[in-house]
Amino acid sequence: MPVEPHVSPPTEGSRGTETYQADRALHAMLAHLSGGLSPAALLLAYTDWLLHLAWSPQRRIEIAQGALVDTKRLLETAQRFFAPEQAPWSLVKPQPQDKRFSRPDWEHPPFNVMAQAFLLGQQWWHDATTGVRGVAKQNEAIVEFSIRQMLDVMSPSNFAATNPEVLRRSFESGGNNFVRGWQNFCSDWIRLASAGLGPVTTGDFAVGEAVATARGKVVFRNELIELIQYYPTTERVHPEPILIVPAWIMKYYILDLSPQNSLVKYLTGEGFTVFMISWRNPEATDREIAFDDYRKLGVEAALDTIGGVVQGRQVHALGYCLGGTLLSIAAATMARDGDNRLKSISLLAAQTDFTEAGELTLFINESQVAFLEDMMWERGVLDTTQMASAFQLLRSNDLIWSRLTRDYLMGERAARSDLMAWNADATRLPYRMHSEYLRKLFLNNDLAGGRYLVEGKPISLSDIHTPMFVVGTLRDHVAPWKSVYKIHYQVDADVTFLLTSGGHNAGIVAPPGEPGHTYRIKTKGADATYTGPDEWLNMVQPVEGSWWPEWTKWLSARSGEPSEPPQMGAGTTKAENLPDAPGDYVRH
Repeated sequence: MPVEPHVSPPTEGSRGTETYQADRALHAMLAHLSGGLSPAALLLAYTDWLLHLAWSPQRRIEIAQGALVDTKRLLETAQRFFAPEQAPWSLVKPQPQDKRFSRPDWEHPPFNVMAQAFLLGQQWWHDATTGVRGVAKQNEAIVEFSIRQMLDVMSPSNFAATNPEVLRRSFESGGNNFVRGWQNFCSDWIRLASAGLGPVTTGDFAVGEAVATARGKVVFRNELIELIQYYPTTERVHPEPILIVPAWIMKYYILDLSPQNSLVKYLTGEGFTVFMISWRNPEATDREIAFDDYRKLGVEAALDTIGGVVQGRQVHALGYCLGGTLLSIAAATMARDGDNRLKSISLLAAQTDFTEAGELTLFINESQVAFLEDMMWERGVLDTTQMASAFQLLRSNDLIWSRLTRDYLMGERAARSDLMAWNADATRLPYRMHSEYLRKLFLNNDLAGGRYLVEGKPISLSDIHTPMFVVGTLRDHVAPWKSVYKIHYQVDADVTFLLTSGGHNAGIVAPPGEPGHTYRIKTKGADATYTGPDEWLNMVQPVEGSWWPEWTKWLSARSGEPSEPPQMGAGTTKAENLPDAPGDYVRH
């Protein structure tokens, strides 16, 4: 049975839970129909755009002229398409990240003309929804994003009759691709209807058997975390242990996937003692768990436990994504209170300033946050499907439409991978914690502004003087690297910033020997002058390979001489009654 959650005193983020209950119930009901998106937020954005467009006759003329010019160009191109000098993408080319039309089949008529017509229309709508004087920046982004999502539905790649790859496959297989696609659809629908889950992608990657297999033991447990200590794999280890604070949006084992992709196994192989926090997946009864509970029952409790296992040693702390934001808050609190237990701080794709948090901020405004709060008020948690849908929308071409085309029209299934299995193993977020997170960090940006309160007193990132290793990923839709880069002028510490190729997850899980990885790295001293992100990108040359060895080299330079490994769970009570890794919390 789950332990009763620790409850912090009421805060600003949790007010109103006993008022306007009829209104909240109505909003919660609407949330079921709208997928959690606030109709008021969408209406306000479109009203802002349409009113300003109506008051801009010259801009409307310009938009109309653009449509006429594009139509004329398309007709002229279609008439001479078979001319030998006519290039297949002479009108408009797909963006580098757009893989829908990358196959050679799309270079032939009439499919190339249809693809270019679609891309021209998409480009025209982008021009029509942006650059209208007077429209609020966020409203403009919402309108542009939502129209792009609607247009993506109509892409010729999504329909069998207009997709040359699907037609070729149907001719080659005698239509068996549609039979297999129908079987895939039925299988997914049954699974969705029966369990509320997505397509089966995790069967070959059971937790503790194929993923999360690094040998370790749970040495501490409270109502929110299990702390795992991993067995050493070298005879001698660096005296300073590593504490990994993962995000609780997903399960911890993103950093302990298959053995060849496990950061934990890599670190133990390099002679480090590793501890990992495994968060408990909250339930509706945990609705009042606060954001600061994650600091106290998570980071603080883990550091206290590690202090008993490895006595008298400072700790290398690593935070990933939301776990990195939490670690930053904990580090600033410790600096304020004179707690010097941290030897170094490493942040992976973690934001401390949320003013430029990418397209995820489209879902974060006062109307949307209030709507989400009312939805969570009814359920007690933000459920897994709501979060998954938001992240999928950010990359709908890759995560929604391309998958549907492959699964149901091509009759294929993507090869299963450990990363896909982890991605499908979603978690929930407590009502109060998520409300505080959205309001204090996203809406108000209190942490960056020095207004974030911990135990009633403000903290400041500028109090952090501990050396930092900060990793951003080049194609991150969740924590854009330029947002992560802002740590340079927030802390008063030496900052080694590393920009790696890949996205929010694949860029972090970049083991040595895996091809295709590059990174850039440069250190800024605490007293050095600031360099902007664009200038930094032009100044620092890319290096081939994984960033993991670069980080362990940085850690080793800040660690003592190797010595005997510490005993497993030494100094902790009741550790002998706790399970081996991966523990119990990760399975729920």
